[in-house]
Amino acid sequence: MGIISVEQADRLYWLGRYTERVYTTLRMFCQSFDVMIDELRDSYSEFCKKIDIPDIYGDKDTFLKVYPFDLENPDSIISNLDRAYDNAVVLRESIGSEALSYIQLAVYEMNKASVSKAPLIELQHVIDDLLAFWGIADDQIDSEQIRNIIKAGKRIERIDLYARLGVAGQELAREVHRMIPRVERSGLEYEADQLKLLKELAEDSEPDYYRIVREVETVI
Repeated sequence: MGIISVEQADRLYWLGRYTERVYTTLRMFCQSFDVMIDELRDSYSEFCKKIDIPDIYGDKDTFLKVYPFDLENPDSIISNLDRAYDNAVVLRESIGSEALSYIQLAVYEMNKASVSKAPLIELQHVIDDLLAFWGIADDQIDSEQIRNIIKAGKRIERIDLYARLGVAGQELAREVHRMIPRVERSGLEYEADQLKLLKELAEDSEPDYYRIVREVETVI
């Protein structure tokens, strides 16, 4: 892996995964927020089931407060953002100060949202900051290998989440096709047979989502 240490590669990979996890789950949460506020029944448990997290909340009001903002909850959005930030801080020399600053801004906006009575504006800013982070990473990180490791983690996490959510097969196949070259060029150890199998599973007319989740976790 050249000058990139095993620890550094692991942190880059998980930086990609955690930023994607926050991005996708936050988009889902924002799309569901108004519906959950107005509904007569509690559908938050369906949300938990979709993304495969334990339903520890009891009611929708607790869910709307705890799931995005409770640092003590390892499944919360802010906990995953905190893990992304911890990796980004250690990787400052690899990803650059400007890329790190957008993760810091996302944390700042997340903390603002946690005390807001109408948090969707701040949460949208978190999404925007993550998009800016990926844009800056593309534009300013000179090392192609570093970019590919981050994007390999990002794509693997997206496939994992999309399969859990039962996203349409065509979109899932598109993400698998985008993931494969990133993994191949990342310099990470990977299972070539797993990549081929994932491509076949995603292109099936009736994708086996459970198996895709299982297989994508063993690629690297």
